[in-house]
Amino acid sequence: MKVICDRGALQDAVNLVSGAVAGRTPRVQLTCVKVAAERRDGVGELVLSATDAEISMRVRVSQVDVQQPGETLIPADKLRAIVGAEDADPTLTLDAEAEVCHIRGTDAHFKIFGFPPEDFPPIPDFADVVAGTAQIPKSRGFFSYRAGALDTLVARTLFATARENSRYAINGVLLKREGKRIEMVATDGRRMALSRAAIPSTDKEAKGVSCIIPTKALAQLQKLYRDPDEVVQVAVTDTQVYFSLGSEKDPHRAVLSSNLVEGAFPPYEDVIPKDQDKKVVFDRDAMASAVRRAALLTNEESRGVRLRFNGKQRQLELTSRAPEMGEAQVTVELNSYEGDDIEIGFNPAFIIDVLKVISEQEVVMELKSPNKPGVIKVGSDFLYVVMPVNLQ
Repeated sequence: MKVICDRGALQDAVNLVSGAVAGRTPRVQLTCVKVAAERRDGVGELVLSATDAEISMRVRVSQVDVQQPGETLIPADKLRAIVGAEDADPTLTLDAEAEVCHIRGTDAHFKIFGFPPEDFPPIPDFADVVAGTAQIPKSRGFFSYRAGALDTLVARTLFATARENSRYAINGVLLKREGKRIEMVATDGRRMALSRAAIPSTDKEAKGVSCIIPTKALAQLQKLYRDPDEVVQVAVTDTQVYFSLGSEKDPHRAVLSSNLVEGAFPPYEDVIPKDQDKKVVFDRDAMASAVRRAALLTNEESRGVRLRFNGKQRQLELTSRAPEMGEAQVTVELNSYEGDDIEIGFNPAFIIDVLKVISEQEVVMELKSPNKPGVIKVGSDFLYVVMPVNLQ
């Protein structure tokens, strides 16, 4: 294999696929990046692949001159370090034979000892997953969506997933697609985020699909976005989900696959309050600023912020208190308030997190009582349920 690459494009691709490289593992092949130089219809491209046995990633680089097709398997940390260090060179030459790869710049030559590329675990092609082959069962669900719209769905739910929890099914995001509706849901047991959207569908026979996608896979997917108008194709099998990003000129420029989370997602519809009798409308930025400031005087023992809603004055007073630290008091003007006055406590981090992912300026909060969950809404396509905290 011999190929001359644009260094910047190569570095971007190496950084992306490194997200799928295994950290500690006895299988050395999973700590490597497979580099393959190919020619298709007379056009050369470099394909970088990596997997940690749970997620897999393949990224194509078109800014290359393929002088000799071939492939090599290189330790990811060494490849990333060398490509990053050669920042003075506009191009780099990769020349591989057997298990040795040479990387040459203007004034540097690196010789890397790798592994047989045939030892790298096979990663199915996206087209084979959609169509099905003798070795690969046909996907049970397939749809396309605009990258920017999918990114919004992911961003509005991913933050609410459980980080460490024995209930493995909530360490991911539920994806449901039915007809022309797509829905993503996440919860950590103390809060829940639900985001919906309409999805174009020309296939009236399209089957509904439901699966739980691991947090890590969706975090890596967010890094692959390049253009909000780019098309993302999604295919779901019984055990895996596949995302292919590309355009007409550059189809399948990046493909991410992941094992699905096993288990049943909690019955999230049951935790959405239906009888809230207090409605607050507030400015997103004003509320976010107030919560951040009130949270300055909280600690591990007193991590809650008290919210006192005054309907007559259309004001919200936020207070916090931490022993041996002091007290904070912040006042916010409300756009509107309906219902009786109420005093309730929330974990400030849970309020700040959701306001970060809301793009709309006007936000609605619905409440019932100090010991019942609050609901934050934006239109009819996003809601966030958050449990209150007890305050002394």
